[in-house]
Formats: sequence, structure tokens, C-alpha cells
Amino acid sequence: MKRRIAILGSTGSIGTQALDVIARNREEFEVIALAAYSNGALLAQQAAQFAAKAAVLVAPPADFVPPGGTVQWAFGAQARDALCTRSDVDAVLVSVVGMAGLSAVLTCIQHRKTVLLANKETLMTAGDLVMTAARKAGVEIFPVDSEHTAIWQCLRGESERSVERLLLTASGGPFRTWTPEQIENATVEQALSHPNWRMGRKISIDSATMVNKCIEIVEAHHLFAVPPQRIEVVVHPQSIVHSAVAFQDGSVMAQMGVSDMRIPILYALSGGRRLDSGAAPLSLFDMPQLTFERCDTEKFPAVAMAYAAIEAGGNACCVLNAANEAAVAAFLAGQIAFGQIVKWIRLAMDRLFDPAPLLDYASVCACDEKTRRFCNEMIRN
Repeated sequence: MKRRIAILGSTGSIGTQALDVIARNREEFEVIALAAYSNGALLAQQAAQFAAKAAVLVAPPADFVPPGGTVQWAFGAQARDALCTRSDVDAVLVSVVGMAGLSAVLTCIQHRKTVLLANKETLMTAGDLVMTAARKAGVEIFPVDSEHTAIWQCLRGESERSVERLLLTASGGPFRTWTPEQIENATVEQALSHPNWRMGRKISIDSATMVNKCIEIVEAHHLFAVPPQRIEVVVHPQSIVHSAVAFQDGSVMAQMGVSDMRIPILYALSGGRRLDSGAAPLSLFDMPQLTFERCDTEKFPAVAMAYAAIEAGGNACCVLNAANEAAVAAFLAGQIAFGQIVKWIRLAMDRLFDPAPLLDYASVCACDEKTRRFCNEMIRN
């Protein structure tokens, strides 16, 4: 039986690559519903190509007119989340950006849909809430990003007791060889120049500060139920080893591959089966020399902040995420220096920390909004 898929964020990078691998494996998947933010033209094209039953545009342009045909069109954020409730959907790829992902994931869990997670904010802001709800409902959450998919592959068939450490690889970003003083005054252009990956502006800045790795530590902690002290960041500039697991017997199991997101996307879509991704095979004879370095937390203090936030609990991870998003936006707008991004995060965490757990979606949103207001006030002052 085909796996019936809904994709939230189908016109973005992850969504379009997901549809590419689905097109290569039509006998395995059926696209039931698609959602996008505002790119109505591409969404309509995708819906027609894959014979989707439903399509949702969250913020349609004023001149958008739904095309004719059998596709059921709807509009707005609530309509997008309603796709997660459909009885003819088995799994939902959540690849929307920002807090909208959390709302969709909680809806999926409530309606017992498998979650294919490509939204970092979900576990960063509300990891305890989401994973507790998923366990109670018996819902599986499959990671889509390359690092956590790699760890998932290495852990399959292994006993939890045999795991010593999760080894989360990082490219080191554009400033791996820079001094802390040089990093402090990096320009927007320099911060956006990632050596290995072509990404959006926000994630590129996160890679330059290594806040992306901070977020991934939190995600790994929740996804694999591993305490933070057993998660280690390993700088691997070549981005061939996507992550690894160290076991108690001294073995290290790593997942390797070319830098192509279609591989982890398809692995999640298929529930861990090996299908045709369209990615080039990895040739061991043509690989560059592989090197590994310890993460320098003097250069990249954001990495250490992940461990502190997990240990602190309460609203710490939510504040960290919101402060980072506000600070990155301010940096890209030319309002603060690159070195101030992490300083803003640290200040927000110091001032706004509350040890009380975030027990529901409303409290997560309230914490997020309060943190953003705090950061915006810093700009005005």
C-alpha cells in the first residue's frame, strides 16, 4: 500500500526536494495534500503534477485565483493545520519555517499522524511538550535533517544501553579558521558565504554563529532521549560524515554520503527504507581527506549555551531560539554587529529565564513573543 503524504511547505527547498524523490518512487507514495505560504503559482503546478486532493495557501497574493480542476483549495494557517487531521493522510512532512511548525506538529500528534520533522523550532521551543505528547499518542517523529537522520540510521537495531555518545558533526561554517576577534566584526556577506552548503539567509547565519549546532544538540537530546553530556559536537569541514554514534564496546558507527538533502528526506518519507533518492553515489576513491576537530567554544560560545539551556529547563530553550531569531534579523538588517548575536541571546536568557515548564502551545507562544519584544526594545534603546 502506498504511503499517503501531506507536505506543509511544499514550495520551499525541503518541500520541492521531497516531491522530487516522491516523483522517483511513485509506486511507494501518494501525495494527498500540499500547503505553501504565498507561492500560489508553484503550489498550483505541484498540486496538478501530483494529483493532490487538497492545496492550502496560507497568505495568498491579492491577485491569486485558484485554478480549475479537482483540487480542493483553502486558505489560511488554520486550513494548513487542518490538513494534518485528514483521514486519508498517513504522514505529514512539516517543513514550514518558524513557530507555525509547532502548531502543525501538535495537530499531527493529536490526530495520530506520523511526523516527518524538518522544522527546528518545534523541538527547540517545546521539546518536552512535543515528545511527551508523541509518546502518549504512540506517534513516531522521524527527523529529516542530515545530522539527526544519520544518528537515527546508526542507532537502528542497537540497544539504548550500548550507546556511549552521539557525535554530531558540524562543518564549522565560514569562520572555522578565523580568530574570535575577526568573527566579532564579520560582515553579512562574509557570514552568508558557507563553504559547503547553499542555504537560506537565516540558516546561513545560524551556521556562521554555530547556533544551528546549538539547536541540533537540543533536538538530538529530545529525539533520542540522550542526556546532553553524552552529545558531542565534532567539527568535520568536508561534510561527508553526517554524524556518528560511539558505542560502549569502543566502536563508532558513522553515516556517510554526498551533501544532498534528498537522501535524509527520502529516508524519513519511507520510514527508514532504502529507495532511489536521485543523489549521486558516494565514491570512496574520489573523496577528499576527512578531518575531524574539537569544537572551539571560545570562537563559538553558542554551542556551550545549548548544554546550559537543556540543564536549566523551564523556558530556556524557547528564549534561546526566539532571541536568536530576533538577533539574526537585526544583524541582517544592519542594526547590530555579528558578534552581538550571541551576546543578545545570552542577555535574553539571563533576564527572561523562568524555571517553570512550558506546558502547552499558548505558553510557548507567550514566551516566544515576550522574548522578541525584549530584543526589539534593545534595538530601540
